[in-house]
Amino acid sequence: MTSKATESLPVSSIPIFTTVADYRAWRNKAFADGKTVGFVPTMGALHDGHLSLVRESLAHNDLTVVSIFVNPAQFAPHEDLATYPRTLPRDLELLEAEKVPSAASPSEVHTPSAVFVPTVSEMYPSGIVQNVAEQKGTFIEVKGYGHQMEGVSRPTFFRGVATVVTKLFNVVQPTNAYFGQKDIQQALLLKRLVRDLLLSHPEPSNLHIIPTTRDSTTGLALSSRNAYLSTDGYKVAPTLRQALQAAEAAWNAGHSKKKCIEAAIAVVESRKAQAQTEGLDVTMKLDYLEMNNAHTFDILDHQLSKKDVDLVILSGALNVDKTRLIDNILLGDTQQVLG
Repeated sequence: MTSKATESLPVSSIPIFTTVADYRAWRNKAFADGKTVGFVPTMGALHDGHLSLVRESLAHNDLTVVSIFVNPAQFAPHEDLATYPRTLPRDLELLEAEKVPSAASPSEVHTPSAVFVPTVSEMYPSGIVQNVAEQKGTFIEVKGYGHQMEGVSRPTFFRGVATVVTKLFNVVQPTNAYFGQKDIQQALLLKRLVRDLLLSHPEPSNLHIIPTTRDSTTGLALSSRNAYLSTDGYKVAPTLRQALQAAEAAWNAGHSKKKCIEAAIAVVESRKAQAQTEGLDVTMKLDYLEMNNAHTFDILDHQLSKKDVDLVILSGALNVDKTRLIDNILLGDTQQVLG
């Protein structure tokens, strides 16, 4: 019998699974056949940043699974759950177009093997509401690592991410999983989660962090939320990247963390003034610019410099009108993370 959820799905050459039971039957065959499975979890509205992760998986695994699920647990009540872009037909078209030679056998071309598109009730059998105080059921927290950086502005975000990704790992059971550097705190937190919960699929070393995909002209980090930007918003959106680059240059020149942050803020303030002079109809509000120890996420002391720390996350968030942009640069021995 065909379910209503299945009937409403777009036609696709890639198998689409909407239930845990159906996906697990497919996964069990992959286990029996000895196939490696790469996994790219997404919330849909796919862009080239997502597709770069898919290509990485296609190159290094026998099979590749992409999930598309807008996770209500990582949205606070005031955030954009209802309006978050949902573009499943287009997402499937983009995935169908991906054809990547295997790294191990270049004559063998891989395409996405399955798409997991669960319902909210499938992922949260006990139900889910956005207000954490009213939630019932089982949730995951990574204590001591989710309250800094993005966690300052979004205090329940990483609880929602850790919960849904744990569920997805339990369902998909990937050999390898792929995440983007744009969400560096999330990726490192999930690597710790995999280690702390003793997961075998994936093992910590098989959770891969891939460099951020950027607009080739402006350097803007690709994001599904960039679709919210107005024409004038696009003109100023690269400011965050430029501010981080100014801080990076100061850091590499041996300046203190305090001087680096001051250099970054100066870029933002200068662009604000320039936008006003140009008559752009746009507002810019800096949420944060910070430098954190990449191992602990602790905020660096203002007087520390390049000689004092081996690996630093330089990150920021900038609100352009109602669109919140995030970005980061890793300073130091990046192979510890992007190996």
